Amino acid sequence: MKIDKILCIIGLCCLMISCSAQRIEPQPTAGPPKTNAEPSRTAPKPAITQSHGVEFYRQNIGDITKNDNTISHGSIVSAKPQGYVISKSFFPAVAQNFRQRYLILHYTALDEEKSVRVLTQQAVSSHYLVNNLGDREIYQLVDENKRAYHAGVSAWRNDKNLNDTSIGIEIVNTGYILDSVGKKVFSPYDESQIKKVAALVKDIVERYQIPPVNILAHSDIAPTRKQDPGPMFPWKKLYDEYNIGMWYDEEMKQKFMNETTNESFAFEQNSIPFITKVQNGLKKFGYDIVPTGVWNRENIKVLEAFQYRFRPEIYDGVVDRETWAILQALNQKYP
Repeated sequence: MKIDKILCIIGLCCLMISCSAQRIEPQPTAGPPKTNAEPSRTAPKPAITQSHGVEFYRQNIGDITKNDNTISHGSIVSAKPQGYVISKSFFPAVAQNFRQRYLILHYTALDEEKSVRVLTQQAVSSHYLVNNLGDREIYQLVDENKRAYHAGVSAWRNDKNLNDTSIGIEIVNTGYILDSVGKKVFSPYDESQIKKVAALVKDIVERYQIPPVNILAHSDIAPTRKQDPGPMFPWKKLYDEYNIGMWYDEEMKQKFMNETTNESFAFEQNSIPFITKVQNGLKKFGYDIVPTGVWNRENIKVLEAFQYRFRPEIYDGVVDRETWAILQALNQKYP
């Protein structure tokens, strides 16, 4: 009997402890039904601006280190689907950049009047035309957001068909004539033209974040068929005075030149391993060349194009110590 009472008391104590340890959670009350609410933003985005009924987006909220940019340099183009509304509640996405990734410089090989006529009325065009009249005008021929037909069959590094991704600038210049021995003699540029080109290029590359390695000559991207803007175009002046484009460091060039002598260079100059090394260097830098270990007509033209740009005093298509040193210095500076 005593045992039964003891067991009963123990049972009651356990029940009391168990009940006191329990917590009664309040039941959630029914809230309003869920709706398709707009996702929350961490911070408000700058607003779309309007001018004369046309929309623009004037600020970059993308990551510039990834080459992302949300600025619209032209008006925003939107679809107009019948019966529906295009909403810009979440415009713009941060992951976007510009179509314009290259800037290509040309000469027209024509006078002023013919240059305008050909570039506006025939099957070729450019975004801009720089005249040689000594005035302060630059002609725009094509909207920057559209493709102009200036590059043709073209390639640089991993990209091809550069009309798709470039802005083209034509410069009025008559090109070259052949002298009595068949050598190309190129026409000089007016100083006023170079100032116009520099101002125009500076504006474009800053707006579209175009890197120096993508500011190119037509002869860089189509070396087997084009020479423009030719060796008289002052690439070094643009680099030194306007911080535009590429140029090698003189000290690095001299370092590479000092690694060989005229005698040792002459010994290996025409060997298959050395020729292959030079051709691979041109390919690495960006030129569309197939290394063959021999100098055929196409490969010589690639070398000439390189000399037009970076060693314009002599553009004979022959690899000498200086040309080879310049190529190595450029590849080191612009990998």
